[in-house]
Amino acid sequence: MCESVPVNDDWEKRVEAAWATFDEYPEERAEEFRAVIDALVAELPQGSPLGLFERACAWDSTGHSDKAAPLYREALAKGLSRESPYKGRRAKIQLSSSLRNIGQAEEGVKLLTPELDARSDELDDAVRATLALCLSSLGRDREGLSLVLGALAPHLPRYQRSMANYARALVDPER
Repeated sequence: MCESVPVNDDWEKRVEAAWATFDEYPEERAEEFRAVIDALVAELPQGSPLGLFERACAWDSTGHSDKAAPLYREALAKGLSRESPYKGRRAKIQLSSSLRNIGQAEEGVKLLTPELDARSDELDDAVRATLALCLSSLGRDREGLSLVLGALAPHLPRYQRSMANYARALVDPER
């Protein structure tokens, strides 16, 4: 539900279809892509967290982290995580990345750190990668490398235990 109006599968499919065409819009046509997303968002009630999220994504994906960050914040504040836990988690990842891009990496770290303990899903590695970038921007490279190695280790065909141990040792040399 979106503020008492159901967001149906058709709308979601049309949003997915719009995003599937993103690469067809070179940088000089970014405004046209954002207009496609704005038209879809216009079908939702004013201030819909889903609409705010999609608009934030469009600004972010077209190189405007400064315009995306306030929209992500508003989407989260208006209940995006209740509306769609998956999109809520994506918004936290993307907001953290945007914050890093605009020189507010510390806020990104604060936003993403609790996500390390959140219910596991396919976005876990994206949480760790984005958090690692935020940490690196703050000069905390060892912590960031630890997160990246820890995320990579389960995907390796061999050396999984070794890499996981190395990851832990980067932040806890006593291990």
